[in-house]
Amino acid sequence: MNIDVQTLIFEFVGGLGIFLLGIKYMGEGLQRSAGDRLRDILDKTTSNPFLGVLAGIVVTILIQSSSGTTVLTVGLVNAGFMTLRQAIGVIMGANVGTTVTAFIIGIDLGEYALPIIAVGCLMLFFFKNQTINNIGQAIFGFGALFFGLELMSSGMSPLREVQAFQDLTLNMSEHSILGVVIGTLFTFIVQSSSATIGILQGLFSEGAIELKASMPVLFGDNIGTTITAVLASIGATVAAKRAAYIHVIFNLAGATIGLLLLGFFTQYVTYLQSVLGLNPEMTIAFAHGSFNLANLIIQFPFIGTLAWVVTKIIPGDDTVIEYKPKHLDPIFIQQSSTLALDQAKTEIIRMGEYASKGLEETNLYLTTQSQKHSEMAMQVEGALNNLDRKITDYLVELSGGSMTEMEGAKHTVLMDSVRDVERIGDHFENIIELIDYKISNKVNMTEQAQEDLNNMFDLTILTVRQAVQALDNMDREEALAVVQKEDQIDRLERNYRKKHIIRMNEGLCSGSAGIVFVDIISNLERIGDHASNIAEAVLGE
Repeated sequence: MNIDVQTLIFEFVGGLGIFLLGIKYMGEGLQRSAGDRLRDILDKTTSNPFLGVLAGIVVTILIQSSSGTTVLTVGLVNAGFMTLRQAIGVIMGANVGTTVTAFIIGIDLGEYALPIIAVGCLMLFFFKNQTINNIGQAIFGFGALFFGLELMSSGMSPLREVQAFQDLTLNMSEHSILGVVIGTLFTFIVQSSSATIGILQGLFSEGAIELKASMPVLFGDNIGTTITAVLASIGATVAAKRAAYIHVIFNLAGATIGLLLLGFFTQYVTYLQSVLGLNPEMTIAFAHGSFNLANLIIQFPFIGTLAWVVTKIIPGDDTVIEYKPKHLDPIFIQQSSTLALDQAKTEIIRMGEYASKGLEETNLYLTTQSQKHSEMAMQVEGALNNLDRKITDYLVELSGGSMTEMEGAKHTVLMDSVRDVERIGDHFENIIELIDYKISNKVNMTEQAQEDLNNMFDLTILTVRQAVQALDNMDREEALAVVQKEDQIDRLERNYRKKHIIRMNEGLCSGSAGIVFVDIISNLERIGDHASNIAEAVLGE
């Protein structure tokens, strides 16, 4: 048989590209249609490992990517939203959720792919409603997925006649580890386990590969999908690294179990195929689903063991910024407004300490240009935003009850203070963006300008710390000292601005350096204002 190699390659590569685009579009459309509440789903439904498994399944079905769910989980662990044990359940669930794509492929809709794409395009381009656009995007992706599969299947059909390919599949049947390696490498390259399974379904339907040879590829596909999470954990916290490596250990253990039980598993799939009358694509889908579900059931009781193992592999103390409030117990709102106010105040003090840390990390980013300081500061800023919402909601709910005049005054101080602390985070976020601009555009500053910035940073950090202490102890002397320091910050800002204009006029500094410098000191001056606001609230002004 003469094989047109160019057509084979073009149809396979083009089909793969359209398939991956379809997966991406379908996932994004479903995600947006769901209201983009994936973080909330994971955050609120992971109180125990079983709920975590269910959350992992649901989110993976929505975004059509187990890697995406795992990366999201690593991010939540990194941010302190989720513990390692909670993350393990989500990761296990993600492995089961990703099998849904194979079942979708098993429903042979290839001949309807183009009309489905047309319907999706109509909804995307002829409607202005965002919800209809999101559904249209998901439908377009659904059609593109099947169209890509059809192209790939057409491209791969001549392979069954190629002797070299027949030899390869024979070797995979005899040496199952080869199939695992192929599945791992291909999934790593295309960054999609669904693509590997889709290709496997196409090959099996064309009779180009035997069932026994295809099973190890399934096992390898699970290992390959772990690479994305490992890459996402680079530079993250110890807990986030552990979450990523749990994914690796879980899938490696699953592949090992699968290889040990390969003969039994192949017989089981053959039995399912004959009893249920499955088409080739659905046979692979059932194999994939059964394997991942069995892997979950076998390893679920050992979540504690997995956590212990990964802690030994990746030792170290985990310094993490916890987004969640620690002290806002709703029971006090009904029982004692005094205790509830104390709870809120304790949380605001914690928030203020985070604000100081964020400022310190921002200053370190300016001096070292190390990304780890930028990332830590942005984590802090995210925590400040979340704590601001939670504390404000708590205080608003508290205000619905009866309070004494003194409690009312304290309530007002806390409401004002939480807003000012949150605004401090906004300003150091602005500074980080200015530093990013400075680095990417190679903006150079004079040593004097750098020294001035460091001096102003030191004074501003000290002022914020003192404002938090004044609020913590309701100390009038500390509060007065903060107001005085804020006057110093104002004077420094005016003085440094004038000095920088002189440097620019003398040609020592460029215009872009001048903009960065002036904007940074302006943001620091505004941080000083917010620290002063906290002090003035303590003073009752």
